[in-house]
Amino acid sequence: MEAAIVLSSGGLDSTTCLAIARHDGFAPLYSLSFDYGQRHRHELSAAAAIAKAMGVGEHRVIRIDLRQFGKSALTDAIDVPKDRDESRMAADIPITYVPARTPSFSATRWPGPRCCMSATFSLA
Repeated sequence: MEAAIVLSSGGLDSTTCLAIARHDGFAPLYSLSFDYGQRHRHELSAAAAIAKAMGVGEHRVIRIDLRQFGKSALTDAIDVPKDRDESRMAADIPITYVPARTPSFSATRWPGPRCCMSATFSLA
């Protein structure tokens, strides 16, 4: 069988990708998460727990400090806005956007298995 690396945020999309990879017979399975300086650590805890529950061969967390880009409520000391109407939400880039997050994940390489899956990437 071919090995697979699944980028895991601890959320529904990446957990589904992990389940699909397991169902499709990829083995061994690896799980990869990113600590990008996010204030809330529950997504990293969830990713580790899901990796354990799914029986992955190894779960790794790579640290990438994206706080240097600033201006995100997820990585900076900025309150997450609540109860905004749609016009205010659509007016500008959301304060919860983390600059350079997805490109940083995409540029990371784990030596070995050549298959990488995530909700961010194609499953093909």
